[in-house]
Amino acid sequence: MSLSDISNILWRERKLLDVLVFKLEEQHLVLASGRTRWLSHAGAEVESILEQIKRVELERAVAVAGSAGELGRTGTLLLCELGANAPPPWDSVFAEHRRALLLLVQEIDAMTKSNRDMLRRGQRAVREALASLGEIDLGPHDSSGPPPDRSPALRLVDKAP
Repeated sequence: MSLSDISNILWRERKLLDVLVFKLEEQHLVLASGRTRWLSHAGAEVESILEQIKRVELERAVAVAGSAGELGRTGTLLLCELGANAPPPWDSVFAEHRRALLLLVQEIDAMTKSNRDMLRRGQRAVREALASLGEIDLGPHDSSGPPPDRSPALRLVDKAP
C-alpha cells in the first residue's frame, strides 16, 4: 500500500475518533440530565463507533506492515517510526496525524473518566435511595467493592385500596 493510502486510513481513523468524542459527550449529557432512559442508546452508539475504530485500526496495521519494506524496514512500525522513516512530505504528514491522534485519545480518556465518575455517583445515589427505603443494606465495604445486594427480588407494589 502507498503512503497516500495509509494517510487516508489515518484520516478515517481520526474522523471516527472525533465521532467517538461526540458520542461520549452525548453520553455525558444524558448522564448529567439524569434521563437514564437514553443511557443504553448512548452506550450502544459508543460501542458501535468502537467496533468501527477497531476495523480501521486493523486496516491501518496491515497497510503499515505492507509499507515497511518500501521504507527499508522489517516488522511492525509504530506511527512515530513511520513518520521518522517516510520521505518528505510524508514525514510531516504522519507526524501531524500522530499529534492529532494523541490529542483525540487524551480527550477520549478524559471524557471516559468523567462519564465513569458520573455513573459511579449515580449508582451510589440509587443504592442510598434504596437503602433509605429499607430495600438494601449498605453495610461496610472492603477494597473489593460494595457488598452484594441482599435485597429481595423486585416487587410490584399496588398502593390502591
